[in-house]
Amino acid sequence: ASILVSTPGTPSAAATALDGYPLAKKGEAGKALGVSLVASTLGGIFSTLCLIFLAPQLAKIALKFGPPEYFALMIFGLTIMASVSSASLTKGFLSGFFGLLLSMVGLNPTLGTERFTFGVTRLLTGFSMMPVLIGLFAVSEVFAQLELMSEGKIVRLSKKHKIGSIMPTKKEMRGLWKVILGSSVIGTIIGIIPATGGSIASFMAYNEAKRFSKEPDSFGTGNLAGIAAPEAANNATTGGAMIPLLTLGIPGDVVTSVMLGALMIIGVQPGPLLFSQSPQIITDLFIGFLLAQFIMVALGYLSIRASNLILRVPLGILYPTILCLCLLGAYSLGNSVYDVMLALVFGIVGYFMKKYGFSAPSVILGLILGPIAEQELSRALIISHGDWTVLVRSPLAILFYVFAVASIFYSFRSFKRSKTK
Repeated sequence: ASILVSTPGTPSAAATALDGYPLAKKGEAGKALGVSLVASTLGGIFSTLCLIFLAPQLAKIALKFGPPEYFALMIFGLTIMASVSSASLTKGFLSGFFGLLLSMVGLNPTLGTERFTFGVTRLLTGFSMMPVLIGLFAVSEVFAQLELMSEGKIVRLSKKHKIGSIMPTKKEMRGLWKVILGSSVIGTIIGIIPATGGSIASFMAYNEAKRFSKEPDSFGTGNLAGIAAPEAANNATTGGAMIPLLTLGIPGDVVTSVMLGALMIIGVQPGPLLFSQSPQIITDLFIGFLLAQFIMVALGYLSIRASNLILRVPLGILYPTILCLCLLGAYSLGNSVYDVMLALVFGIVGYFMKKYGFSAPSVILGLILGPIAEQELSRALIISHGDWTVLVRSPLAILFYVFAVASIFYSFRSFKRSKTK
């Protein structure tokens, strides 16, 4: 959905929409979906192989992360918001800061005091991610298309695609293999770190793919690497998240938390002794992970053929249907009309952001990373009894700060270069 109609179903899919949707509007939706499928599969296979052969060694990475390291990683992640903006560096940073401001609405996670609620009880829990995501991407796109329709510019998104146009060519794969490999490494490492997830990995992989590309200005206009990078990284986090679960008994995300509970129900305790005490279960898990990747290829290939038919529906029918489904989805999140109103409000906000060149993905990035950065900063200061130097004592934290400075420097240099051109 993020590729065909710019409607990401998860925060991690928002990075895919940056280049997937522009490519779909060019009439190459099949190619975009094919690259997404191939990159996702290869990313999943890579992380599964890391899980099989390198799990004990890679698990040591998770043990090195405390509150200062998490905070430094989030700071590095926040510098990406300039890279995911389309044109203006200033507007990219402003969009990201707007996302950070949104993340501060509600209760202070440490002190429990109210912030920016203005006496509205509904705002005590802050802004839920999914209504904001639906509004900024899906609803805003519907509003933009309705404006075009009112001007008489009713068009189809794409011509009919043959099945041969779906999978990327050998030449295209030769140009993408480095991006897929690098993004798979990023996704696996981010997956190993507990409480991070696919959304952070997707945006980081997109940023690095753009940074090392020979044509960084083409990102955001339909670059295949901009699709492959977030998809490979997102799927690679699945195997990475399993590494601390199986070796240390620490779940890396919500899914592995459920798996931890399931394993304990059947009497299996994940941890250092699991590999020696229950080798058959480990073998079954590894085989299941590998089979899942190949099953995904078959199911994904069939679903692409079916989903591509959406592009042949007139926009006068397609977009009102999308709007209804989006509002229904927003309501189903909490069975609340408040979430529907939230999606509509952010749909209007997203519409004007697109119209004036601001970056919706940067807002989502700020909304994702803001709460994590705040919580880890609070924990670090509590542990150190208010000593701020704790944030720069760790070599790993310093490394992330260096990466953050380098990322900002690169963003300014790239923006200056594009202005010169």
